[in-house]
Amino acid sequence: MKIVRQKAPGDHETKEKIALAAALVHDVGHGPFSHAFESVGDRLGLKLADHEVMSDELIRNGEIADILNEDIMPGFAANVANMIKKEGKITLHNSVVSSQFDADRLDYMQRDRMMTGSKHSAIDLTWLLANLDIGEVATGVDDTELRAVPTFVIGPKAIQAAEAYVLGLFQLYPTIYFHKATRGAEKLFIELLVRIVELTGAGSADKTGLPQNHPLIKFAKNPDSIDTALQLDDTVVWGALHLLQDADDKLLSKFSSRLLNRKLLKCFDIRTTVEHEVDPHNEGGPENVEKIEKRCASAILKLQAWQSQQTDVIPRIITDVAERTPYKIGGGSNGPLEQINVRTEGGELIELSQRSEIVKSLSVFFLNRVYYDSADDDALKTITSIVKGEID
Repeated sequence: MKIVRQKAPGDHETKEKIALAAALVHDVGHGPFSHAFESVGDRLGLKLADHEVMSDELIRNGEIADILNEDIMPGFAANVANMIKKEGKITLHNSVVSSQFDADRLDYMQRDRMMTGSKHSAIDLTWLLANLDIGEVATGVDDTELRAVPTFVIGPKAIQAAEAYVLGLFQLYPTIYFHKATRGAEKLFIELLVRIVELTGAGSADKTGLPQNHPLIKFAKNPDSIDTALQLDDTVVWGALHLLQDADDKLLSKFSSRLLNRKLLKCFDIRTTVEHEVDPHNEGGPENVEKIEKRCASAILKLQAWQSQQTDVIPRIITDVAERTPYKIGGGSNGPLEQINVRTEGGELIELSQRSEIVKSLSVFFLNRVYYDSADDDALKTITSIVKGEID
Protein backbone atom coordinates (compact mmCIF):
# COMPACT_ATOMS: atom_id res chain seq x y z
CA MET A 1 0.00 0.00 0.00
CA LYS A 2 2.97 2.27 0.66
CA ILE A 3 3.90 2.02 -3.02
CA VAL A 4 0.37 2.95 -4.08
CA ARG A 5 0.38 6.02 -1.83
CA GLN A 6 3.79 7.12 -3.06
CA LYS A 7 3.19 6.57 -6.76
CA ALA A 8 -0.48 7.54 -6.98
CA PRO A 9 -1.23 10.17 -4.34
CA GLY A 10 -4.87 10.76 -3.50
CA ASP A 11 -7.64 9.62 -1.18
CA HIS A 12 -7.11 5.87 -1.08
CA GLU A 13 -8.27 5.08 2.45
CA THR A 14 -11.41 3.07 1.66
CA LYS A 15 -9.87 1.24 -1.29
CA GLU A 16 -6.83 0.41 0.82
CA LYS A 17 -9.00 -1.15 3.50
CA ILE A 18 -10.89 -3.19 0.91
CA ALA A 19 -7.66 -4.39 -0.74
CA LEU A 20 -6.04 -5.30 2.59
CA ALA A 21 -9.11 -7.23 3.70
CA ALA A 22 -9.34 -8.97 0.30
CA ALA A 23 -5.68 -9.99 0.46
CA LEU A 24 -6.25 -11.47 3.92
CA VAL A 25 -9.48 -13.39 3.32
CA HIS A 26 -9.47 -14.34 -0.39
CA ASP A 27 -8.47 -17.95 0.38
CA VAL A 28 -10.63 -18.62 3.46
CA GLY A 29 -12.72 -21.09 1.48
CA HIS A 30 -9.96 -23.65 0.97
CA GLY A 31 -10.90 -27.08 2.28
CA PRO A 32 -8.59 -29.68 3.84
CA PHE A 33 -5.40 -30.17 1.86
CA SER A 34 -6.29 -27.27 -0.38
CA HIS A 35 -6.23 -28.17 -4.07
CA ALA A 36 -6.45 -31.91 -3.35
CA PHE A 37 -9.89 -31.27 -1.85
CA GLU A 38 -10.84 -29.30 -4.95
CA SER A 39 -9.94 -32.37 -7.05
CA VAL A 40 -12.41 -34.36 -4.94
CA GLY A 41 -15.04 -31.72 -5.67
CA ASP A 42 -14.30 -31.86 -9.40
CA ARG A 43 -14.75 -35.65 -9.47
CA LEU A 44 -17.96 -35.66 -7.47
CA GLY A 45 -19.46 -32.31 -8.45
CA LEU A 46 -19.26 -30.81 -4.95
CA LYS A 47 -19.85 -27.07 -5.23
CA LEU A 48 -18.43 -26.13 -1.82
CA ALA A 49 -15.14 -27.91 -2.51
CA ASP A 50 -14.38 -25.05 -4.91
CA HIS A 51 -12.48 -22.58 -2.70
CA GLU A 52 -13.56 -19.58 -4.77
CA VAL A 53 -17.25 -20.45 -4.35
CA MET A 54 -16.79 -21.13 -0.65
CA SER A 55 -14.71 -17.99 -0.07
CA ASP A 56 -17.27 -15.79 -1.80
CA GLU A 57 -20.08 -17.25 0.28
CA LEU A 58 -18.20 -16.84 3.56
CA ILE A 59 -17.13 -13.27 2.82
CA ARG A 60 -20.58 -12.12 1.67
CA ASN A 61 -22.81 -13.96 4.12
CA GLY A 62 -20.84 -15.63 6.89
CA GLU A 63 -19.25 -14.60 10.17
CA ILE A 64 -16.59 -12.74 8.21
CA ALA A 65 -19.30 -10.61 6.60
CA ASP A 66 -20.70 -9.69 10.01
CA ILE A 67 -17.30 -8.57 11.23
CA LEU A 68 -16.47 -6.57 8.10
CA ASN A 69 -19.85 -4.87 7.89
CA GLU A 70 -20.17 -4.09 11.59
CA ASP A 71 -16.60 -3.18 12.47
CA ILE A 72 -15.69 -1.25 9.33
CA MET A 73 -18.77 -0.07 7.43
CA PRO A 74 -22.07 -1.38 6.03
CA GLY A 75 -21.62 -3.09 2.66
CA PHE A 76 -17.87 -3.51 3.17
CA ALA A 77 -18.00 -7.32 2.85
CA ALA A 78 -19.62 -7.11 -0.59
CA ASN A 79 -16.94 -4.65 -1.71
CA VAL A 80 -14.23 -7.07 -0.58
CA ALA A 81 -15.88 -10.01 -2.36
CA ASN A 82 -16.31 -7.93 -5.53
CA MET A 83 -12.63 -6.98 -5.56
CA ILE A 84 -11.61 -10.63 -5.24
CA LYS A 85 -13.90 -11.59 -8.14
CA LYS A 86 -12.71 -8.59 -10.18
CA GLU A 87 -16.24 -7.21 -10.35
CA GLY A 88 -16.90 -3.50 -10.61
CA LYS A 89 -14.38 -0.81 -11.47
CA ILE A 90 -10.79 -2.07 -11.66
CA THR A 91 -8.37 0.18 -9.81
CA LEU A 92 -4.72 -0.05 -8.84
CA HIS A 93 -5.74 -1.65 -5.56
CA ASN A 94 -6.94 -4.73 -7.47
CA SER A 95 -3.29 -5.37 -8.35
CA VAL A 96 -2.50 -5.80 -4.66
CA VAL A 97 -5.00 -8.70 -4.57
CA SER A 98 -4.49 -10.22 -8.01
CA SER A 99 -1.58 -9.54 -10.36
CA GLN A 100 1.91 -10.79 -11.10
CA PHE A 101 3.07 -8.93 -7.99
CA ASP A 102 0.09 -9.49 -5.72
CA ALA A 103 0.51 -9.86 -1.96
CA ASP A 104 -0.45 -13.54 -1.99
CA ARG A 105 2.18 -14.58 -4.52
CA LEU A 106 4.98 -12.58 -2.93
CA ASP A 107 4.06 -14.04 0.46
CA TYR A 108 3.69 -17.74 -0.37
CA MET A 109 6.86 -17.81 -2.46
CA GLN A 110 8.88 -16.91 0.62
CA ARG A 111 6.76 -18.80 3.14
CA ASP A 112 6.67 -22.12 1.27
CA ARG A 113 10.37 -21.88 0.55
CA MET A 114 11.13 -21.40 4.24
CA MET A 115 8.69 -24.02 5.56
CA THR A 116 9.98 -26.73 3.22
CA GLY A 117 13.63 -25.84 3.71
CA SER A 118 14.14 -25.36 -0.01
CA LYS A 119 17.01 -23.20 -1.22
CA HIS A 120 15.30 -22.67 -4.58
CA SER A 121 13.26 -19.63 -5.50
CA ALA A 122 15.19 -16.94 -3.64
CA ILE A 123 14.18 -13.49 -4.87
CA ASP A 124 15.43 -9.98 -4.16
CA LEU A 125 12.11 -8.78 -2.80
CA THR A 126 13.52 -5.52 -1.43
CA TRP A 127 14.95 -4.47 -4.80
CA LEU A 128 11.86 -5.65 -6.67
CA LEU A 129 9.52 -3.58 -4.48
CA ALA A 130 11.84 -0.60 -4.59
CA ASN A 131 11.58 -0.63 -8.39
CA LEU A 132 7.81 -1.13 -8.63
CA ASP A 133 6.05 1.67 -10.44
CA ILE A 134 2.55 2.33 -11.70
CA GLY A 135 1.45 2.33 -15.31
CA GLU A 136 -1.68 1.91 -17.38
CA VAL A 137 -2.28 -1.00 -19.75
CA ALA A 138 -5.09 -1.41 -22.27
CA THR A 139 -7.50 -4.26 -21.58
CA GLY A 140 -10.45 -5.64 -23.50
CA VAL A 141 -11.88 -9.02 -24.43
CA ASP A 142 -13.45 -9.88 -27.78
CA ASP A 143 -15.93 -7.07 -28.52
CA THR A 144 -15.31 -5.27 -25.23
CA GLU A 145 -13.95 -1.78 -25.76
CA LEU A 146 -10.28 -1.34 -24.88
CA ARG A 147 -9.75 0.75 -21.78
CA ALA A 148 -6.73 1.81 -19.74
CA VAL A 149 -6.40 0.10 -16.37
CA PRO A 150 -3.74 0.99 -13.76
CA THR A 151 -1.40 -1.77 -12.63
CA PHE A 152 2.08 -2.37 -11.24
CA VAL A 153 5.02 -2.18 -13.63
CA ILE A 154 8.76 -2.37 -13.02
CA GLY A 155 11.57 -0.01 -13.88
CA PRO A 156 14.46 -1.01 -16.18
CA LYS A 157 16.81 -1.59 -13.23
CA ALA A 158 14.67 -4.47 -11.97
CA ILE A 159 14.67 -6.69 -15.07
CA GLN A 160 17.08 -9.17 -13.52
CA ALA A 161 15.08 -9.21 -10.28
CA ALA A 162 11.92 -9.87 -12.30
CA GLU A 163 13.68 -12.72 -14.14
CA ALA A 164 14.62 -14.26 -10.79
CA TYR A 165 11.03 -13.81 -9.61
CA VAL A 166 9.56 -15.62 -12.64
CA LEU A 167 12.16 -18.40 -12.40
CA GLY A 168 11.72 -18.68 -8.64
CA LEU A 169 7.95 -19.04 -8.85
CA PHE A 170 8.37 -21.62 -11.60
CA GLN A 171 10.94 -23.65 -9.64
CA LEU A 172 8.54 -24.12 -6.74
CA TYR A 173 6.42 -26.43 -8.88
CA PRO A 174 8.84 -29.21 -9.89
CA THR A 175 10.69 -29.03 -6.55
CA ILE A 176 7.77 -28.68 -4.10
CA TYR A 177 4.19 -28.57 -5.40
CA PHE A 178 4.76 -31.17 -8.13
CA HIS A 179 7.30 -33.26 -6.22
CA LYS A 180 6.52 -36.95 -6.65
CA ALA A 181 6.05 -37.50 -2.90
CA THR A 182 3.77 -34.46 -2.56
CA ARG A 183 1.63 -35.53 -5.48
CA GLY A 184 1.67 -39.16 -4.37
CA ALA A 185 0.29 -38.22 -0.95
CA GLU A 186 -2.33 -35.97 -2.55
CA LYS A 187 -3.49 -38.84 -4.76
CA LEU A 188 -4.04 -41.04 -1.70
CA PHE A 189 -5.97 -38.29 0.08
CA ILE A 190 -8.15 -37.74 -2.98
CA GLU A 191 -9.01 -41.43 -3.27
CA LEU A 192 -9.76 -41.60 0.46
CA LEU A 193 -12.10 -38.63 0.50
CA VAL A 194 -13.87 -39.66 -2.72
CA ARG A 195 -14.45 -43.14 -1.28
CA ILE A 196 -15.88 -41.75 1.99
CA VAL A 197 -18.36 -39.55 0.12
CA GLU A 198 -19.35 -42.37 -2.25
CA LEU A 199 -19.86 -44.94 0.52
CA THR A 200 -21.84 -42.51 2.65
CA GLY A 201 -23.99 -41.49 -0.30
CA ALA A 202 -24.73 -45.17 -0.94
CA GLY A 203 -25.87 -45.67 2.65
CA SER A 204 -22.70 -47.53 3.69
CA ALA A 205 -21.14 -45.02 6.06
CA ASP A 206 -20.71 -47.84 8.59
CA LYS A 207 -18.02 -49.34 6.34
CA THR A 208 -15.80 -46.27 6.77
CA GLY A 209 -14.91 -46.92 10.39
CA LEU A 210 -15.98 -43.37 11.26
CA PRO A 211 -18.80 -42.54 13.72
CA GLN A 212 -21.99 -41.08 12.28
CA ASN A 213 -21.29 -37.71 13.89
CA HIS A 214 -17.79 -37.42 12.41
CA PRO A 215 -17.33 -34.21 10.36
CA LEU A 216 -16.36 -36.17 7.24
CA ILE A 217 -19.54 -38.27 7.42
CA LYS A 218 -21.70 -35.22 8.10
CA PHE A 219 -20.18 -33.44 5.10
CA ALA A 220 -20.59 -36.52 2.89
CA LYS A 221 -24.28 -36.68 3.83
CA ASN A 222 -24.85 -32.98 3.22
CA PRO A 223 -22.08 -31.57 0.98
CA ASP A 224 -24.10 -28.46 0.08
CA SER A 225 -24.20 -27.25 3.67
CA ILE A 226 -21.85 -24.43 4.61
CA ASP A 227 -21.95 -25.55 8.25
CA THR A 228 -20.76 -29.09 7.50
CA ALA A 229 -18.08 -27.84 5.10
CA LEU A 230 -16.74 -25.48 7.76
CA GLN A 231 -16.15 -28.41 10.12
CA LEU A 232 -13.48 -29.79 7.79
CA ASP A 233 -9.80 -28.94 7.98
CA ASP A 234 -6.45 -30.73 7.75
CA THR A 235 -6.53 -31.87 11.39
CA VAL A 236 -9.98 -33.44 10.98
CA VAL A 237 -8.72 -35.58 8.09
CA TRP A 238 -5.41 -36.44 9.77
CA GLY A 239 -7.25 -37.39 12.95
CA ALA A 240 -9.61 -39.64 10.99
CA LEU A 241 -6.80 -41.77 9.55
CA HIS A 242 -6.44 -43.88 12.73
CA LEU A 243 -10.16 -44.71 12.59
CA LEU A 244 -10.08 -45.32 8.85
CA GLN A 245 -7.39 -47.95 9.34
CA ASP A 246 -10.06 -50.14 10.93
CA ALA A 247 -12.60 -49.56 8.14
CA ASP A 248 -14.34 -52.55 6.58
CA ASP A 249 -13.66 -50.97 3.21
CA LYS A 250 -10.30 -52.17 1.86
CA LEU A 251 -9.38 -48.93 0.10
CA LEU A 252 -9.94 -46.78 3.18
CA SER A 253 -8.06 -49.19 5.41
CA LYS A 254 -5.10 -49.57 3.05
CA PHE A 255 -4.67 -45.96 1.98
CA SER A 256 -5.08 -44.49 5.47
CA SER A 257 -2.41 -46.90 6.70
CA ARG A 258 -0.10 -45.82 3.86
CA LEU A 259 -0.50 -42.16 4.77
CA LEU A 260 -0.03 -42.71 8.50
CA ASN A 261 3.11 -44.79 7.98
CA ARG A 262 4.36 -42.77 5.00
CA LYS A 263 4.41 -45.79 2.75
CA LEU A 264 3.45 -43.96 -0.42
CA LEU A 265 2.90 -45.61 -3.76
CA LYS A 266 5.89 -45.93 -6.08
CA CYS A 267 6.16 -43.39 -8.87
CA PHE A 268 6.94 -44.23 -12.49
CA ASP A 269 7.83 -41.06 -14.41
CA ILE A 270 6.43 -41.62 -17.88
CA ARG A 271 7.58 -38.33 -19.33
CA THR A 272 11.18 -38.69 -18.18
CA THR A 273 11.33 -42.19 -19.68
CA VAL A 274 9.81 -41.08 -22.99
CA GLU A 275 11.98 -37.96 -23.23
CA HIS A 276 15.15 -39.97 -22.66
CA GLU A 277 14.30 -42.41 -25.45
CA VAL A 278 12.80 -39.99 -27.98
CA ASP A 279 15.20 -37.10 -27.45
CA PRO A 280 18.29 -38.49 -25.62
CA HIS A 281 20.42 -35.42 -26.35
CA ASN A 282 17.66 -32.99 -25.34
CA GLU A 283 17.77 -31.28 -28.71
CA GLY A 284 14.18 -30.11 -28.46
CA GLY A 285 12.61 -28.98 -31.69
CA PRO A 286 8.94 -29.13 -32.73
CA GLU A 287 9.13 -32.69 -34.10
CA ASN A 288 10.59 -34.18 -30.91
CA VAL A 289 8.25 -32.17 -28.70
CA GLU A 290 5.24 -33.41 -30.68
CA LYS A 291 6.42 -37.02 -30.46
CA ILE A 292 6.91 -36.79 -26.70
CA GLU A 293 3.50 -35.19 -26.16
CA LYS A 294 1.68 -37.80 -28.24
CA ARG A 295 3.44 -40.75 -26.64
CA CYS A 296 2.89 -39.52 -23.10
CA ALA A 297 -0.78 -38.75 -23.73
CA SER A 298 -1.34 -42.12 -25.39
CA ALA A 299 0.41 -43.99 -22.58
CA ILE A 300 -1.75 -42.25 -19.96
CA LEU A 301 -4.95 -43.12 -21.84
CA LYS A 302 -3.96 -46.77 -22.21
CA LEU A 303 -3.03 -47.03 -18.54
CA GLN A 304 -6.35 -45.48 -17.52
CA ALA A 305 -8.16 -47.93 -19.78
CA TRP A 306 -6.28 -50.83 -18.18
CA GLN A 307 -7.14 -49.59 -14.68
CA SER A 308 -10.82 -49.25 -15.59
CA GLN A 309 -10.89 -52.97 -16.36
CA GLN A 310 -9.66 -53.95 -12.88
CA THR A 311 -12.24 -55.28 -10.44
CA ASP A 312 -10.55 -54.61 -7.10
CA VAL A 313 -11.86 -51.59 -5.17
CA ILE A 314 -8.27 -50.49 -4.59
CA PRO A 315 -6.90 -48.93 -7.78
CA ARG A 316 -3.81 -50.78 -8.95
CA ILE A 317 -2.46 -47.67 -10.63
CA ILE A 318 -3.21 -43.95 -10.32
CA THR A 319 -2.21 -41.68 -13.19
CA ASP A 320 -1.10 -38.09 -12.70
CA VAL A 321 -1.07 -35.37 -15.35
CA ALA A 322 -0.35 -31.68 -14.78
CA GLU A 323 1.38 -28.70 -16.32
CA ARG A 324 2.70 -25.33 -15.27
CA THR A 325 3.44 -22.40 -17.52
CA PRO A 326 6.34 -20.35 -16.11
CA TYR A 327 5.13 -17.09 -17.61
CA LYS A 328 2.18 -16.45 -19.89
CA ILE A 329 3.28 -14.12 -22.66
CA GLY A 330 0.41 -11.71 -23.14
CA GLY A 331 -0.96 -12.54 -19.71
CA GLY A 332 -3.05 -15.54 -20.82
CA SER A 333 -6.79 -15.41 -20.13
CA ASN A 334 -6.36 -12.50 -17.74
CA GLY A 335 -4.67 -10.32 -20.36
CA PRO A 336 -2.16 -7.52 -19.71
CA LEU A 337 -2.94 -7.37 -15.98
CA GLU A 338 -1.29 -10.79 -15.60
CA GLN A 339 1.86 -9.95 -17.48
CA ILE A 340 4.96 -8.12 -16.25
CA ASN A 341 5.46 -4.80 -17.95
CA VAL A 342 8.81 -3.00 -17.95
CA ARG A 343 8.97 0.76 -18.23
CA THR A 344 11.81 1.60 -20.59
CA GLU A 345 14.19 4.49 -20.23
CA GLY A 346 12.01 6.28 -22.80
CA GLY A 347 8.84 5.75 -20.74
CA GLU A 348 7.29 3.01 -22.91
CA LEU A 349 5.77 -0.15 -21.40
CA ILE A 350 7.25 -3.36 -22.82
CA GLU A 351 6.30 -6.88 -21.78
CA LEU A 352 9.09 -8.66 -19.87
CA SER A 353 9.53 -11.42 -22.45
CA GLN A 354 10.47 -8.76 -25.00
CA ARG A 355 13.25 -7.51 -22.74
CA SER A 356 14.44 -10.83 -21.35
CA GLU A 357 15.76 -13.71 -23.43
CA ILE A 358 15.68 -15.87 -20.30
CA VAL A 359 11.94 -15.43 -19.78
CA LYS A 360 11.25 -15.70 -23.51
CA SER A 361 13.01 -19.07 -23.72
CA LEU A 362 11.18 -20.71 -20.81
CA SER A 363 9.05 -23.71 -21.72
CA VAL A 364 6.02 -25.27 -20.03
CA PHE A 365 6.69 -27.87 -17.33
CA PHE A 366 4.69 -31.04 -18.01
CA LEU A 367 4.07 -33.89 -15.62
CA ASN A 368 3.04 -37.41 -16.71
CA ARG A 369 3.37 -40.03 -13.99
CA VAL A 370 1.73 -43.19 -12.74
CA TYR A 371 1.69 -44.48 -9.15
CA TYR A 372 1.57 -48.17 -8.25
CA ASP A 373 2.08 -50.56 -5.34
CA SER A 374 5.74 -51.64 -5.24
CA ALA A 375 4.59 -55.20 -4.46
CA ASP A 376 2.39 -55.35 -7.58
CA ASP A 377 4.83 -56.76 -10.13
CA ASP A 378 2.11 -57.24 -12.74
CA ALA A 379 1.12 -53.58 -12.55
CA LEU A 380 4.74 -52.53 -13.06
CA LYS A 381 5.08 -54.92 -16.01
CA THR A 382 1.93 -53.41 -17.55
CA ILE A 383 3.21 -49.86 -17.06
CA THR A 384 6.60 -50.71 -18.54
CA SER A 385 5.06 -52.58 -21.46
CA ILE A 386 2.64 -49.75 -22.36
CA VAL A 387 5.28 -47.04 -22.11
CA LYS A 388 7.80 -49.09 -24.08
CA GLY A 389 5.16 -49.79 -26.71
CA GLU A 390 4.56 -46.06 -27.12
CA ILE A 391 8.26 -45.36 -27.42
CA ASP A 392 8.73 -48.10 -30.04
